[in-house]
Amino acid sequence: MSPQDLAATVRSLMPRAQTDLAELVAHRSIADPRQFPVEECQAAARWVADAFAAEGLTGVRLLDTPDSTQSVYGELAGPQGAPTVLLYSHYDVQPPLEEAAWQTPPFELTERDGRWYGRGAADCKGNILMHLTALRALRATYGEALPVGLKVIVEGSEEQGTGGLEQYATAHPELLTADAIVIGDVGNFAAGLPTATAMLRGIVEVEVEVATLAGNLHSGQFGGAAPDALLALVRILGTLHDEHGATTIKGLECDRNWSGVAYPAERFRADAAVLDGVRLIGTDGVADRLWARPAATVLGIDAPSVSGATSSVQARAKAVVSLRVPPGIGTATALEALTAHLVEATPWGAQVTITPTGSGEAFRADTSGLAYEALGAAMQQAYGVEMAVSGMGGSIPLCNTLRTLYPQAEIVLIGVEEPSTKIHAVDESVDPAELESMSLAEALFLRGYAQAWAARG
Repeated sequence: MSPQDLAATVRSLMPRAQTDLAELVAHRSIADPRQFPVEECQAAARWVADAFAAEGLTGVRLLDTPDSTQSVYGELAGPQGAPTVLLYSHYDVQPPLEEAAWQTPPFELTERDGRWYGRGAADCKGNILMHLTALRALRATYGEALPVGLKVIVEGSEEQGTGGLEQYATAHPELLTADAIVIGDVGNFAAGLPTATAMLRGIVEVEVEVATLAGNLHSGQFGGAAPDALLALVRILGTLHDEHGATTIKGLECDRNWSGVAYPAERFRADAAVLDGVRLIGTDGVADRLWARPAATVLGIDAPSVSGATSSVQARAKAVVSLRVPPGIGTATALEALTAHLVEATPWGAQVTITPTGSGEAFRADTSGLAYEALGAAMQQAYGVEMAVSGMGGSIPLCNTLRTLYPQAEIVLIGVEEPSTKIHAVDESVDPAELESMSLAEALFLRGYAQAWAARG
């Protein structure tokens, strides 16, 4: 079958992909029982297991991981001497945030203006459908026997960062052995531009709690002398950035430069939907700021809401701070520097408690191997343009676990996401054209990788 025939097969599978994605998006699979019942994640896991079993995978089963979530595993033997490829994704999703802010219900896949909207439509249920559609297209070509040996692992706690699959894989290292690993959890630098992600930032998250008083006080009676915990917290957080908005944490190198693909500022403004007149933060190139330097973000603050606020000096306040770091800065170093910075910045002798809540190391892929050669050719065939190689500011801690366990395996990061998908935000969506093209690219990659492996002998 020619690439054109394979492309036609993928195109014919798109209505099924839309139906399947709608079913999967309907499961509110947020791995946080405080927000949604655990049964929602369990139902999503069963859906994924049934879907891959229907595509001929054997030994499909649910793995109970140490963080009390479930991962889906399955495999399919390939021809004698063929390489083994592991396909990864995750079925858990971010919370919907304010459901009323969505133009359409977050857990109902809705087609609007040529895009499919819903929580997880891109991150990462759309990538699960990329894997499934690629396999379906190949089965239409090869029948039950694929050109490669195949393993599939789809986890249920990536968004929570609790490390269940990393712990399980470390305890069962034989399970995920492969010659190439395809991480379906990223996407293209721009829509229509096929992209391999070669770098991921690491992450450290901490809770910062400030206490100044035994209890809240009347702001008229005590304000002006009583130390306000909320004000102290705001002052602490303000020291994480300089006057340009660049992250400045003592003990961390914050002025490195990115040597790969550039990210024009105007494109970034459009991708990020920056409001007119608002300047970007940081200095130097956008790619430097995103992929080569630490970036601190305040994820949330516990403080009285504006609605219902009283005239009080606050006794306590708390925030969550996320620090992304590029390869070359370990999370232990980052945590130590961040903690010391926050403590030193605390004013008035206020009591401050720094509690680490999660971390994951940065990752850099080796793009010089056979898998990347096959991927580049597949992307070229699927999109008609040369594959780009870029970084990504997000973190996937599993990548380093897999690299440690399987140092000879090539790790490839691809996916259906692109700037317009708005992952983790209100009105997340996927472009079905990207899903179709990436499904074709993955199918072509699996076929081309097998051919290149055989040619190498």
